[in-house]
Amino acid sequence: MAKKGILFGIIVSIIAVGVILIYSTSSVETANTDVRLHGTISTTTGSPIIGSPSAPITIVEFGDYQCHQCYNWFHNTKPSIFQNYVDTGKVNLVFVDLAFLGRDSPKAAQASYCAEDQGKYWEYHNQLYISQESKIDNGWANSERLKSFAFSLGLDPELFDSCLDSGKYAKRVQSNIVEAKKFGVSGTPTFFIIGPNGQQEKLVGAQPYSVFTQVLDSMI
Repeated sequence: MAKKGILFGIIVSIIAVGVILIYSTSSVETANTDVRLHGTISTTTGSPIIGSPSAPITIVEFGDYQCHQCYNWFHNTKPSIFQNYVDTGKVNLVFVDLAFLGRDSPKAAQASYCAEDQGKYWEYHNQLYISQESKIDNGWANSERLKSFAFSLGLDPELFDSCLDSGKYAKRVQSNIVEAKKFGVSGTPTFFIIGPNGQQEKLVGAQPYSVFTQVLDSMI
């Protein structure tokens, strides 16, 4: 992703972690990456980057784990993007929380970073979207359920529970919300696609695969 002549830079340290569930194991998870969109927004407090750190195109996704349209995009569009663009080294992706839809949304986002402490951010992220229920704040993402997801993924329960209960990542999640709003993101999912020469496209909503391919192919 880092290339001369673009307006954003990255600092990446590689973590050798396999990504499970619905995505190919050829996707690469790395440590937090600072992606600056036209010098305005930083994703330093967002997710680890997934995909090749040298991919020429970055997708920044703003989402809420209780967002049903995010759920639809995750299940209907994201797998094809990973198969054809991320796993082939053309694209990488960063997720930034806009956890605003309900009282359980910030806690779910915090839980994903507690999972990151044990090297399983993306496994936990995927588990949340696989487990999402249609009603917001109906209990599916309360603290007890969040802890049960961690247990099912083989995380150390004592470390995870302590992290979640302490609110260790509350400020990190709040920072992501502030950054999203500063950049004009008012709903989820919202995507910014940044090309190799700094060109940028914004997509709002659970757009189909055909819309993403049109943008991505124009940048390759």
